[in-house]
Amino acid sequence: MTYENLDAKLVNALLGDGRASLRSLAEDLDVSVTTISNHLSALEDEGVIHGYTPKIDYDALDYDVTAVIQLKVEGNALPDITETLKEHKQMISVYEVTGDYDVIAVGKFTDTDGMNDQIKALLTDPDIKESNTSVVLNAVSENEQFELEIEE
Repeated sequence: MTYENLDAKLVNALLGDGRASLRSLAEDLDVSVTTISNHLSALEDEGVIHGYTPKIDYDALDYDVTAVIQLKVEGNALPDITETLKEHKQMISVYEVTGDYDVIAVGKFTDTDGMNDQIKALLTDPDIKESNTSVVLNAVSENEQFELEIEE
């Protein structure tokens, strides 16, 4: 067996079942358990795989309000603002971006009152010059991962 594309195939297999055993991965990919273990360790060491977590349906847990928050920030305060946002447990994504705004954050909330309270608290920061918040009406696709292309 050639190991060409093994890492991509291993990543794709884990995307299909993140709880797969080394033995089942080895069988599916037609290599030894030791080979799978070595490649998996290397992918973890290189930071390609950061961990193994369940996919949570926040709507099922009553976090069914999603807000997209755009912020204009004083230039030198950008790292502080993004760190503050990152520390809010309900902010599931925080991005520094180009364009009209400096930061885009996505948060999950149980209701609009809770969302409103967190946003108002955030906006008391004098380094935030402007904000725009959108409430998501329908999540067509969310937190999706994609399989890696495998060269034949």
